[in-house]
Amino acid sequence: MLLLQKLGCFVIPASIFILALPVVCSSQEPAKSASKKDHLDKLSPKFLFEITLHGFLLWASMGFLMPVGILIIRMSNREESGRRLRILFYVHAILQVLVVLLATAGAVLSIKNFNNSFNNYHQRIGVALYGIIWLQPLLGIVRPKRGSKGRSVWFFVHWLLGTAISLLGILNIYSGLQAYHEKTSRSIRLWIIIFTAEMSFIALLYLLQDKWVDMQKQGVIMASEPIRPTEKEVSPRDAEKELMIKSC
Repeated sequence: MLLLQKLGCFVIPASIFILALPVVCSSQEPAKSASKKDHLDKLSPKFLFEITLHGFLLWASMGFLMPVGILIIRMSNREESGRRLRILFYVHAILQVLVVLLATAGAVLSIKNFNNSFNNYHQRIGVALYGIIWLQPLLGIVRPKRGSKGRSVWFFVHWLLGTAISLLGILNIYSGLQAYHEKTSRSIRLWIIIFTAEMSFIALLYLLQDKWVDMQKQGVIMASEPIRPTEKEVSPRDAEKELMIKSC
């Protein structure tokens, strides 16, 4: 419960801040000279490189490493070997650290070089992500031991934050592509198709993880399970013997 209270103390002010951004931004009108300069920056090769690098960093963190890390840690649910469990855990932890570092690098690049007026959903969602993405690894560090009293609450909060970060990250990649199109007037159809195909493939793997073992067991007769012939497999002679036994 203490962990949930701390989480609420963080999330509620952050939500109020994000909701208040449109009001603050609408009350500030940019100068004409600044708008002209921003327009020139949009057309410069340096700006195009910076915005492309920003998009690549956020895709690599939110659109690739984060989902792969989730798939890897889910593999440990049916793993019984202690050595493999440790390997899966450390791979998951390393990937999540890379997610935080790459996302932070993208945030620094955005704050340093872009005009962050927070007048679109991409920038507002990005602010929320930059805030809560650091909370997730901190929760991973302070995780209780298995079997302890607060382990269930910690697991739920860790899972909930991870799911929220993943969904918001994917949503922000789509909004970032739209923002890129608005700034550069370049087509983004191919990138949307590629990213959608990637997310669909990852979602398919996510769904198959729970059913893969069950699919492998279908049609396999367990050693302890007796083989029972069906009605079609029972010959007339066997049926007659069975009737004679019952009559006795």
